Amino acid sequence: MPDDATARRRAGTGLGLVLALVCTAVLLTALPHHDREGGGCTPRTPAAWTADTALDTEFTRYGDDPARTDDWTGGDGTHSVRLPDGRVLWLFSDTYLGPVYGPPNPVGESYSWRDVSTPLVRNSAVVMSRAGRLERTLPAPLFPDPAPGQWRWPVAAQVEPRSPGSAEQVVRVLLWTRTTGTYPWIYGVPAATEVATLSLPDLRVESVMRILDQRGTPDPSRRVLFGTTTTADGTWTYVFGGDDARAAGRPASRAYLARVERGRLADPTAWQYWNGSAWTSRPRLGAVLGDGRGTGVASAFTVVRDQGTYVLFTMAAGTPGLTTVTSYWACAPTGPWHGPGRGLRTPLPRGEVAAYNPQAHPELSGDGRLVLSYDVNWLDATGAAAQTNLSRNVSLYRPRFVALRLSRG
Repeated sequence: MPDDATARRRAGTGLGLVLALVCTAVLLTALPHHDREGGGCTPRTPAAWTADTALDTEFTRYGDDPARTDDWTGGDGTHSVRLPDGRVLWLFSDTYLGPVYGPPNPVGESYSWRDVSTPLVRNSAVVMSRAGRLERTLPAPLFPDPAPGQWRWPVAAQVEPRSPGSAEQVVRVLLWTRTTGTYPWIYGVPAATEVATLSLPDLRVESVMRILDQRGTPDPSRRVLFGTTTTADGTWTYVFGGDDARAAGRPASRAYLARVERGRLADPTAWQYWNGSAWTSRPRLGAVLGDGRGTGVASAFTVVRDQGTYVLFTMAAGTPGLTTVTSYWACAPTGPWHGPGRGLRTPLPRGEVAAYNPQAHPELSGDGRLVLSYDVNWLDATGAAAQTNLSRNVSLYRPRFVALRLSRG
């Protein structure tokens, strides 16, 4: 299986390529203490799935619309959150803006295309109406670079009280800060976890707070960034994270867990970290999933709760190419996690392309079906050839969606 980094564009084409591609793994969400065992927890595995053509078509329509020249035409690191008024906010990492042309493209193929000089920004956000129609791109990048040679990739987001007990709600967005690096860190060196606060309903960035600085950890492959997925449960928000072990040539990365009282995601003093046996305010981290060999995740993965069971989805390790999503299950966010389970081979367009960064979208799910997205990119995402291919066929750098059902087993 090629290194996940090969599936992303040079120096940051997407949500921590190394992270995302590296192993977007499905982590089961975190259960509250009183629910840690039992409570209807049974093994869960994907049973049946179909392509969600409605969502695929909507992103194609919006991305190909030539009416505006400052909006989203492609991106990865796909996350979403339902807003209190029913809209959905979509968050992306590296993003193409600008016009889309065709088809046909300059070499006569039946694909829409963009110019190779089209600008790429480090992050973006797109607003979807209550009716499911993508309407506008917020001014991009939404989250400015913290300093030269550094950038921010948005990951999971939660709507929560401005402070515990407050009637006012805000959007809290987890951010991964990365810095320019040399090989093998061609997609950036992990630096820190941050949290941005967005006002409602206007989605204005009010502040960005640094939560966990990892620059003091000498080995970049052991630095942990939090926020690939979150789950709100009672008074707690559980926040999962991962390291970049795959970038250093190890077979799999590990998953880690933190929790925060609802309303305090942007307060670094409120965070508690799982150290392998207990919660502590000091970030002495113990992995909840991953042995560095046959099991593990990437920095980007997703977790959902199906009744009393937590289910985690990630790209499968040890399979040819980046084509298969696998899953784990647990009765508590801290584990033990069981798996990997049955694989789901993702539908992909023709060519040397890869899938990565599976993400669940519970706000779009229902009736027993779970909506899962995955990002698509050129398999060798480095160099001029990759950029040419992404420009010649704009559909290659957009999320795809499937609707799946989970069964006991």
